[in-house]
Amino acid sequence: MNAIPHGKRAATRELILEHAYALARREGLEGLSIGSLAQDVGMSKSGVFAHFGSREELQLAVLEAGQLRFLTQVKWPALKLPRGLPRVRAIVANWVEWGREYQSGCVLLTAASEYDGREGPLHDQVTRQQAGWRQEMCRAIEHAVQNGELGTDTDPAQLAFEIYALMLGLHHDAALFGFDDARQHTLAAFERLITSYSPQPERRTAP
Repeated sequence: MNAIPHGKRAATRELILEHAYALARREGLEGLSIGSLAQDVGMSKSGVFAHFGSREELQLAVLEAGQLRFLTQVKWPALKLPRGLPRVRAIVANWVEWGREYQSGCVLLTAASEYDGREGPLHDQVTRQQAGWRQEMCRAIEHAVQNGELGTDTDPAQLAFEIYALMLGLHHDAALFGFDDARQHTLAAFERLITSYSPQPERRTAP
């Protein structure tokens, strides 16, 4: 029996993963069905299992694929801008545009709600992804503080939390009321938020 060429095997794996990602956007990671996925890609269940040894392995691969897509669209383009507030703004702007995904499901946010109260590899992977992104946000905010673009009393972890909360609001409203209005409200809220962290002018005392 001839072995499947490596390139063809890799391409087949990517095809399965692409379909699995689309299914997870609609149904969540818990909604991933090997049977439905096999039917979508025109393979047998055993054929899918030959590329992903278990349903959990497939779910973890989908999480990694989602993270890569997120970083490609949100983080990496922002790195072209100078450190500080311009980069923070770019991250948020890109993150908002990523919100277009919310209208048909965001795998990463859905996974956070699916596995927040569970134990196991999926919970651990979701936690690592979310914690890593929060650290990235804190680092970008710290640079803005160092540049004097945000107040010296800015707590990066607090501001990162508040930005994340805005994105959860975007997720909620985009799915229910449409992306355009959600985008407008989110960007307006972000501007007010950043203004509240702006450096305060020093008060001069009378001589």
